[in-house]
Amino acid sequence: MAKSKIAYFCQSCGFESAKWLGKCPSCQQWNTFVEEVIEKDNKAVPTWKVSNSTTQQRANKPVEVSEITFREEDRLLTPDKEFNRVLGGGIVAGSLVLIGGEPGIGKSTLMLQLALNMPNLKVLYISGEESEKQIKMRAERLSEVQTLNKSEIERPKSEINKGCYILTETSTQNIFKQIEELEPDLVVVDSIQTLHSSHIESTPGSVSQVRECTAELLRFAKESATPVFLIGHITKDGMIAGPKILEHMVDTVLQFEGDRHHVYRILRTVKNRFGSASELGIYEMLGEGLREVSNPSEILLSQRDEPLSGITISATLEGMRPMLIETQALVSTSVYGTPQRNANGFDAKRMSMLLAVLEKRCGFKLGAQDVFLNITGGIKVEDPAIDLGLAAAIISSYQNIPIPFKTCFAGEIGLSGEIRAVNRVEQRIAEAQKLGFEQIYISKYNMPSAAQDKKRMDLSRYTIDIKMVANIEEVFELLFG
Repeated sequence: MAKSKIAYFCQSCGFESAKWLGKCPSCQQWNTFVEEVIEKDNKAVPTWKVSNSTTQQRANKPVEVSEITFREEDRLLTPDKEFNRVLGGGIVAGSLVLIGGEPGIGKSTLMLQLALNMPNLKVLYISGEESEKQIKMRAERLSEVQTLNKSEIERPKSEINKGCYILTETSTQNIFKQIEELEPDLVVVDSIQTLHSSHIESTPGSVSQVRECTAELLRFAKESATPVFLIGHITKDGMIAGPKILEHMVDTVLQFEGDRHHVYRILRTVKNRFGSASELGIYEMLGEGLREVSNPSEILLSQRDEPLSGITISATLEGMRPMLIETQALVSTSVYGTPQRNANGFDAKRMSMLLAVLEKRCGFKLGAQDVFLNITGGIKVEDPAIDLGLAAAIISSYQNIPIPFKTCFAGEIGLSGEIRAVNRVEQRIAEAQKLGFEQIYISKYNMPSAAQDKKRMDLSRYTIDIKMVANIEEVFELLFG
């Protein structure tokens, strides 16, 4: 018989200990250790039919980098352009992708919609949370008005559902038996916390079970060159549930964000071994499924009938993608003794720095004022290029003077009040011009020096009025006189 042992695992980071500990020495969290029974059985190894095993084809010796062949067609393009962008250009063969998000945000809808719309591919959708009838009901709803893009013609249900197989199973051994018979081109697991392996005696969802099931799926993906998508739950802190090692094992980690009370969802790349880790995809949640939003600037800008104070438009970048976002500020006299400082979608510490610069360099008395900042659309922005837009919104609300509709900002503010240069300013200007803005404020230091005259940015091709400013006092002089 296999020998069993008892170990204690931290539910937060996966740290293993031979005895119970009140405080985890790894993540410093209290009361996170749980007891698990582990069965040592080194003989039992999951087996599956491997038709194109990469481990059998390559020799077990070092290979020079120049001798390694790489083909661009190894990436599998999906009909969803937003999904392709977030993955770095498509699905890589043999990759393991983890998708996390809050309950009810639309993770299962996104992956089922992907499985139903993969042309000429055999997709296996494994569900441990829903029955076959529940998935069928959702698939029928997604198939009613399912289109790839607005410009494309709707396809009949039979064509959409062709090639998608549903398996309701939680045992990894039974799953691999079905995979061996079906030989799918793509596997989706919903969710990894519901799977269990017979090699581990602990309950499904525990640290050891999640780690073992992920390891088995990782070995299958790498040896069979089959991409696998895992849906993962998140904790109350917004982190993916399970040990932190789970995120290190997978190739790509995607975060599905958004407010369930709003229609827009954001698919953000947290980690990507095959592309940029700062890409962003935006979807609109409709009754018949998720629709990709090709121009996010239009949904992030609200339509107003009359000019309002405290509202500005800032040009930001998410990965390689320029976007125009609406930044809002509200400044009012503090009723209580201590002024309030709240920021939604922006770093509160950076907001405090901007307020200190405005008070020190420009003479605005904001120490006794309540200041509230908001980035519309429910997104979080870390780009310092929106500093200038936020500062203008704060002073606009403080003076109760609206800023013109067609004015945009892109600049970082330093501690001395100077407007610092930002990267990829040409893309920001082009995006503002495309959406019909009449003027944009940028740093004059974005212009190269005379020694770099050959690389000088050509502004003549833009029809938008470009305001080159050096410090924050010059900006307020042009805006408010």
